[in-house]
Amino acid sequence: MFFYLLIVILVAFYYYGIRTFHYWKKKGVNHDPPLPFFGNNIRQFMQKASMAMMATETYKKYPEEKVVGFYRGTSPELVVRDPELIKRILVTDFSSFYARGFNPHKKVIEPLLKNLFFADGDLWRLIRQRFTPAFSTAKLKAMFHIITERAEKLQMIAENEAYEIFCDVRELMARYTTDFIGACGFGLNIDSLSDENSQFRKLGKRIFKRDLSDAVRAALKLMFPELCKHLTFLTPELEKSMTYLVQNVIREKNYKPSGRNDFIDLMLELKQKGKLLGESIEAKNANGTPKQVELEFDDLLMTAQVFVFFGAGFETSSTASSYTLHQLAFNPECQEKTQKEIDEVLSKHNNKITYDAIKEMTYLEMAFNEAMRLYPSVGYLVRMCTVPEYTFPEINLTINEDVKLMIPIQAIHKDEKYFKDPERFHPERFSSGAKANLKPYTFLPFGEGPRACVGERLGQMLSMAGLVAVLQKYTVEPVEISLRDPIPDPTTTVSEGFVHGLPLKLRRRERRI
Repeated sequence: MFFYLLIVILVAFYYYGIRTFHYWKKKGVNHDPPLPFFGNNIRQFMQKASMAMMATETYKKYPEEKVVGFYRGTSPELVVRDPELIKRILVTDFSSFYARGFNPHKKVIEPLLKNLFFADGDLWRLIRQRFTPAFSTAKLKAMFHIITERAEKLQMIAENEAYEIFCDVRELMARYTTDFIGACGFGLNIDSLSDENSQFRKLGKRIFKRDLSDAVRAALKLMFPELCKHLTFLTPELEKSMTYLVQNVIREKNYKPSGRNDFIDLMLELKQKGKLLGESIEAKNANGTPKQVELEFDDLLMTAQVFVFFGAGFETSSTASSYTLHQLAFNPECQEKTQKEIDEVLSKHNNKITYDAIKEMTYLEMAFNEAMRLYPSVGYLVRMCTVPEYTFPEINLTINEDVKLMIPIQAIHKDEKYFKDPERFHPERFSSGAKANLKPYTFLPFGEGPRACVGERLGQMLSMAGLVAVLQKYTVEPVEISLRDPIPDPTTTVSEGFVHGLPLKLRRRERRI
């Protein structure tokens, strides 16, 4: 009797693990055969491939398709390969795809994920409306002196690195961006540049380091969302550390804005204004107009915003700037052009790294964009269908609510249909004339539409100032262990990384204008 019961249980368990796998077959969408419970995602669950790597592999397998089916665990997803469909999702029909859907269980969301990046629906919209003015041109100019100070400090630290056989520029630029985030975000002089083992730098590393226990929790939440809704994506120590840090800073500010105009000052100003009020993106009145919604901006919500500002701010900018240095090292003719421009522009600004100087460096921006094309800091976008049914008229495909759509930025950026000789580092693709001819929605390093990165300009200016700081005084060169094509880190989640970093030699320039 026990034996038969066991068989029944195993059979039921098996069918539970394949219960959704008819979804794309019924709709006539091509896809790889899925495995029970794991779907097509076993390599990511095993930390053998990142989400971006999985999306890229799927994209390349089906070169003639506009969309490809995928199962992340037992959840059906759609990999979108066509720029016109991408435009629909990100812009034209945004109201049907406003959610990112990173939280498998909508009712139980861990506190640190209630931030601008991970939040969905009204929570996202209310936060976004209040945050957008914080990244205006005026605000960016007002805080640029902090970037200048950190960039000048980066030059001094690079002096020490120049005596070494090689320098991991990925780590060097992460220390620079972490230092800036500490000053701009918290009003703290954390000295991550001088001390590579600073507590702030360790906290930053832990945010994006995914160990085995992190991977297991994430896999279980995706495969069994109802049973595992109380498991957390983030390790509990992050919430504890971030809450402790934010509360200490708020206490030092006497619970009110200090006048430093850092990110926590902005949070305190929002809190002083009272509840966040706005139009709902989720609910409508009987006459079809949006309902008015409100949100209490408490300390937990404040901490969540600081967390994403800290994490996303240092990681994406350091990846982008360090990979630009890597490409310039392997393309010395491009590096010479960049340095010539830096010398000429800075000579007009008293050799000072200023906001106006950075804005004049068009070739540097071209090189930065080309590096972001080859290796975008965030290699994919995710959106989730938020209406009961949605039909793509171009392909006559109807999907249901809660189905996620994966936009494989990394793969699109290297598709020869959109970029000639896609593996080549060629900054001239982004000259004013050539950039205008790029097919829309094929270059998406910061996303597009209402959910595009709110800190795009800040991140770009921070990265470019760091590049100027290094290249004004140093030339970067490959060393014996440098790889022209660095190995992507398969354990990454949101932001991309590299196995063994990006080792380069910093050589002091002999002559500058």
